[in-house]
Amino acid sequence: MDTSRQVMPAVESGPRPRLSFAETRKGKPPVHLADFDVDGRKERMRQAGLPAFRADQLSRHYFERHVAEGEAMSDLPAAFRDGVVPRFLPPLLAKVRDLRADGGRTVKSLWRLFDGATVETVLMRYPGRTTLCVSSQAGCGMACPFCATGQSGLTRNLSAAEIVEQVRTAMAAAESGALGGPARVTNVVFMGMGEPLANWRQVATALHRIVDPVPAGFGLSARNVTVSTVGMVPLIHKLADEGLPVTLAVSLHAPDDALRDPLIPVNSRFKVSQLLDAARSYFDRTGRRVSIEYALIRDMNDHPWRAQLLADELNRRGRGWAHVNPIPLNPTPGSIWTASTPEAQNTFVRTLLDAGVPTTIRDTRGSDIDGACGQLAAEVGRASGRGRAAKAAAAAERVAFGADPDGQGACPTDSVGESNTTEKEVSR
Repeated sequence: MDTSRQVMPAVESGPRPRLSFAETRKGKPPVHLADFDVDGRKERMRQAGLPAFRADQLSRHYFERHVAEGEAMSDLPAAFRDGVVPRFLPPLLAKVRDLRADGGRTVKSLWRLFDGATVETVLMRYPGRTTLCVSSQAGCGMACPFCATGQSGLTRNLSAAEIVEQVRTAMAAAESGALGGPARVTNVVFMGMGEPLANWRQVATALHRIVDPVPAGFGLSARNVTVSTVGMVPLIHKLADEGLPVTLAVSLHAPDDALRDPLIPVNSRFKVSQLLDAARSYFDRTGRRVSIEYALIRDMNDHPWRAQLLADELNRRGRGWAHVNPIPLNPTPGSIWTASTPEAQNTFVRTLLDAGVPTTIRDTRGSDIDGACGQLAAEVGRASGRGRAAKAAAAAERVAFGADPDGQGACPTDSVGESNTTEKEVSR
């Protein structure tokens, strides 16, 4: 093997965030209707001394009409609207700020949770579909060095209802014309802040609320829901066990352990071969083609030989089971990590296509509004006391590349996922 392949690109050294699964906040959000399945909602209604059918009525308002305010539920008794609805549908998200891009077709929102933690969503209108990117954690503990969210570490997991409420508010906003005209949310991607599979129980519950039919849930097609992971191999198998044919997106970003260990710190636990085997198994069990996400980072992972190695690793496990999405990096302000050149990008894509690997390049969306997840939250944080320049310098100081014996390092899905991109097919 060419020894030059083993030489790591030189970048600044310094302390880096550490891979962590521990929440720094332990508070629990208010209990909400969406935390329970249909039977659980009826039981809670009975415990409140109310007839069980009220749970069905309330569920239909929430999951079908996408409303959570008692005053909008005119078919319910006034006493129920005023006294009961707030107990079952307590407010979970408070809007902090909206940013718009792409002629109003992209809206990025920052939300404050009950304990002051913040999360982001991105709502995007495309021809023929409207996609919502949701967050599953406040912050992220995966510590990938090129990710805006990962630089702040993990604050806490979101509850199922906090995730579901992101979907409901987006559905209501889209229907009201927030994207330039009435639209219907058709796709949901777990590519916002956080590693979804690290919050497995709450994400699994939220998935059922998203795809189960009204009044159990919103009734979206499971095929229009994508769950992204940096490589939580055991939980990929759990996702397959759940019996929901959602799309699995693997944030790979490097086909070799020598690079992926420092680039994606969880790779120190689950190697590339294990991850791709699990992804192939997911395809076999669900019939859903796996998306391989690959952020193209200049002089880091965009070499032609790495494209060939990626193609070889995928083809070794069969044909037609995976689709590669090379994504130009949406860089964090002040970061040393930058997108590949167009020439390097084109060569990388051509190499994959020539090897028979289905490949779609994506153009970044929302870069003019700090499009990568975590950037808006960081910007608001800077405005509350820390200067932008100081924050950028600190982020650069935290980025190190090379030996990583402690498994330190941030969540790539948060800076490069579909929440920031629009698809563009690349043909031969």
